[in-house]
Amino acid sequence: MYCVYLIQSLKNKSLYVGCASDLKKRLAIHNQGKSYHTKKYAPWRLIYCEAYIF
Repeated sequence: MYCVYLIQSLKNKSLYVGCASDLKKRLAIHNQGKSYHTKKYAPWRLIYCEAYIF
């Protein structure tokens, strides 16, 4: 199962849309600064998630 998710930066309210098979792990990666595109705006909070089964 995959999730399309929307997260929001608590630092400046920026939004980011992504897709992940393990949302909990992916959100941790964003918040630990291990994602190139989101590291400077951490921390992040989950706004929305929609699951899909392929």
